[in-house]
Amino acid sequence: MQEPLVQALDAVRSYVAGTEPLSETLLQVARIATSVLGADMAGLTLLYPDGHARTAVSTSAEADQLDQAQYDSNRGPCLEAFRTKAPLRVDDTSTDRRWPEYAAVAVAHQVRSSLSSPLIVAGDGIGALNLYSSNPRHFDDADAEDLAVYAAQAAVALANAQAYWEQASLADGLATAMESRATIEQAKGVIMATSGVSPDEAFDLLRRQSQTENRKLRDVANEIVARQQRGKHP
Repeated sequence: MQEPLVQALDAVRSYVAGTEPLSETLLQVARIATSVLGADMAGLTLLYPDGHARTAVSTSAEADQLDQAQYDSNRGPCLEAFRTKAPLRVDDTSTDRRWPEYAAVAVAHQVRSSLSSPLIVAGDGIGALNLYSSNPRHFDDADAEDLAVYAAQAAVALANAQAYWEQASLADGLATAMESRATIEQAKGVIMATSGVSPDEAFDLLRRQSQTENRKLRDVANEIVARQQRGKHP
């Protein structure tokens, strides 16, 4: 138990340190869980901003198909796991009647049992780590507890990714705003120099041109500055 857990933690740390992309981190966590619990394959389901669930990473194309069967019917153990924030186990797909669409596809692919553990970030279920086996009753309660540990590591990676992109977006927004402000100030200076008006009057001229032409103030300012620079450097 200890060594695989260390491997999962190392995979997450590699992502947080910026040495591995998120997809590779999640794939490593899925592969570790597959190996440790003796499963045949794994898929990692995520709920995307458009409200649809998709497989972010998987260890095989067959796992993608098993996941997709659940998305198509909008029900199945992987979806139920993140919706209820609780692990879901199917002991035998040939006799389980809870999700017939999923069971039919699983039996067709000779998958007889599965185990799904939710991914929880900031208290919300945002996906699930799903393991599949060709053996009936392959997973037990102890496996469900172990998988929860690995799913938690994947959730750590996702939480850090979410925090990074939120901060990156904020930084990009601030940088754009600062750049726009600098350009607008330059454009005001050009108007003041060529028209002999005050700073407030120069800004008002900019604003009116923006409204008349139905263009962003920043774009109008950029054009004025670019035109003035072209005049200096023919």
